[in-house]
Amino acid sequence: MEQTLKFRDPELANSIALKIKAVAPKQGHFKICHVCGTHEWTITHFGLRSLLPENVEVIAGPGCPVCIVPAAEIDEALLLAKQGKVITCFGDLLRVPGSKFSLIDAKAAGADVRIVYALSDAIKMAEKENSKDFVFFAVGFETTAPITAVEALGHLPANFSFLVSHRLIPPAMKLLLSVEDLKLNGFIAPGHVSAIIGLKPYEIFTKNYNMPTVVAGFEPIDVLMSIYLILKQINTGDIRLENEYSRVVHPEGNKKALDLMEKAFEVTAGNWRGIGELPNSALQLKESLKEYDTRKKYNIQIKQGEDVHRGCQCHQVIVGKIRPNQCPMFLKSCTPANPVGACMVSSEGTCRVWAKNVAAQT
Repeated sequence: MEQTLKFRDPELANSIALKIKAVAPKQGHFKICHVCGTHEWTITHFGLRSLLPENVEVIAGPGCPVCIVPAAEIDEALLLAKQGKVITCFGDLLRVPGSKFSLIDAKAAGADVRIVYALSDAIKMAEKENSKDFVFFAVGFETTAPITAVEALGHLPANFSFLVSHRLIPPAMKLLLSVEDLKLNGFIAPGHVSAIIGLKPYEIFTKNYNMPTVVAGFEPIDVLMSIYLILKQINTGDIRLENEYSRVVHPEGNKKALDLMEKAFEVTAGNWRGIGELPNSALQLKESLKEYDTRKKYNIQIKQGEDVHRGCQCHQVIVGKIRPNQCPMFLKSCTPANPVGACMVSSEGTCRVWAKNVAAQT
């Protein structure tokens, strides 16, 4: 706690804010993008945007792993539930909309959909209730993929399989550089993901795109320091990859976790809600583990879903083209209690973060 409070020191935050204002170029508009729901929570909850110069903007990219699950993959889970399979998942996935319904709708209609707090809980359920078929909806970025990998490589009950919806962050960052009218000037890379993958996957952004990139932790001082380092690079022209979160992130990443992922998964193209298909951005279980791959085990073949609903602008929020309060449905017909779009569902969703911390935006 003492260490945490040090990274929330208001005097230190104000001191860094003054340095940011001093180093920020006085001409032009500068847009820095993060790709982490926890970063957005920190920025919004602590009102960090109010400390920045008017010509420095920090926007949220596709950093919520639940928000970017495409409707087609929710539809797959719904089809499995309709067929009598037991669907297990983390709670923030329940209300993510599919093409027409969500898992909570299926549960209300009588389907066996269960919230678990750990993947191991789902496996224990399958072992105990061996007359039923269990599916774990495995969602997340590189942070959670090693957990799926270690269990898939272990000894699983025959009635258990994974509906894999893991995605990789660097391909999405690369995509953002090509989004029309976005015109980014720097990246804040996510600390949790970086703790797994290390620094090397981000080198492409500095070397090929001349894009300042800083890996950052999740406290206010971490985020402010990352903004300062990016603006300093812009000011000096010394564009490079920096690691602000060195107390957790090592250059080589977590070698054991990466080894598990390499053994369990192959990289493939994947659809992202609000973005579409990205090459080399998704994981699927290797052929040697096909008996635990839900899609292959039950021949699930839903290819296309309806990601956009009733005027919802989540697809624009996900790529940072608009702020949540620029969506006409925000805190009107779309609220945390009654979410229309995926960005309002998860605690890491940008709309949900803004809704819960709206006072920080006014």
